[in-house]
Amino acid sequence: MKWASVLSRSQSANGFDWQELVDTAVLEVKAKLGSEKPDLVLVFIAAQLSEHCEEIAKEIKAQLAPKALVGCSAGGLIGGGLEVEQEAGIALCAAVMPGVHLKAFHLDDKKLPDLDAGPASWENLVGFKGDEEPFFILLPDPFTFRVEALVEGLDFAFPNSKKIGGLASGASQPGKNALLLNDRVFRKGLVGVGCSGNVVLETIVAQGCKPVGRPLRVSECDNNVLIELDGKPAVTALKEVLENMSEQEQSLARHSLFLGVVMDEFKSEFKSGDFLIRNIIGIEPKSGALVVGEVLRNERTVQFHVRDAASSSEDLRMLLKGYVEQSAESGKGEGALLFSCLGRGTYLYGQANHDTDGFKAYIGDIPLSGFFCNGEIGPVGGKTFVHGYTSSFGIFKEKEKAGGKC
Repeated sequence: MKWASVLSRSQSANGFDWQELVDTAVLEVKAKLGSEKPDLVLVFIAAQLSEHCEEIAKEIKAQLAPKALVGCSAGGLIGGGLEVEQEAGIALCAAVMPGVHLKAFHLDDKKLPDLDAGPASWENLVGFKGDEEPFFILLPDPFTFRVEALVEGLDFAFPNSKKIGGLASGASQPGKNALLLNDRVFRKGLVGVGCSGNVVLETIVAQGCKPVGRPLRVSECDNNVLIELDGKPAVTALKEVLENMSEQEQSLARHSLFLGVVMDEFKSEFKSGDFLIRNIIGIEPKSGALVVGEVLRNERTVQFHVRDAASSSEDLRMLLKGYVEQSAESGKGEGALLFSCLGRGTYLYGQANHDTDGFKAYIGDIPLSGFFCNGEIGPVGGKTFVHGYTSSFGIFKEKEKAGGKC
């Protein structure tokens, strides 16, 4: 297996030539892959080039002739060791994947099976059987596709398969994002690719928050309305947590307060990565209940969280370090993808390449490609979720080298 990641940027102050950007990217990919032809190509195109997406897709497909090509428009690009925001360019990823079966697809929201449909309906939708245990790279349009319904259905039909991806970005209204499938461009729905065979996908999902206070038990709730914590009105429990915060944490909580839901109740202690982070949408004044962006259940463990650049950076470092320690025996990855929120990058950290540099420092200098998304897809606690303010990494290895069986 061999991967290449390049970033082709406009060098002209007077505009850009999309053909020149494509030619530059393709030449660099070919130089990195040598005589080998890529099986999979991923293309992320800056929003400034949106009107040229179909021409770009056709040109890259013709020049590289991969078995599968998928991609989308992007509000920011990741590739070639760099993160670029608000700039015209193309991030191009190409992978030679011997022994891997690839199937790329476009899905229409109206054709999604009902959530009470059996596994066969979801298998037919994506063209894989459950026992193939494929993994999926998913690129939905945020305006026209119910991605939560899809990942729930795929988790049901493919419980042992990882799903990663990001919601197309760069547009502010339906019909303006671009979804690439081979040499075609769609303006709604989802494009994706399934992969099975001699490949392993390992994931890191950095949600960028730190816990404050102590873990609390949900003693009463109604769907996404959190009524009581530890037998007290939820707002009372929150006030107690706030009173014991440092001044800095209290300042963060005014605009960056979240609720973390523990995903594995069998653990005796909880740390970063053990929680699914969800927004606190509001407070019901009369009851003191909190409205949360997640359906809750009684007896679940939760903990309040805050986010800033420092806590987000520390969260990423801890997760990368933990991944390295846990995956030492499975060997180094051949390539990787990064789907990062538009709210990270220079907006959060005040510097470019923060997550890319962190990845390189811990994982190594392997080809890394991706884009800044309108939402990120990745697993937490064995289930797949759509996240916000998150960086979702996928690291690819050959199954044989990782100690698995084909």
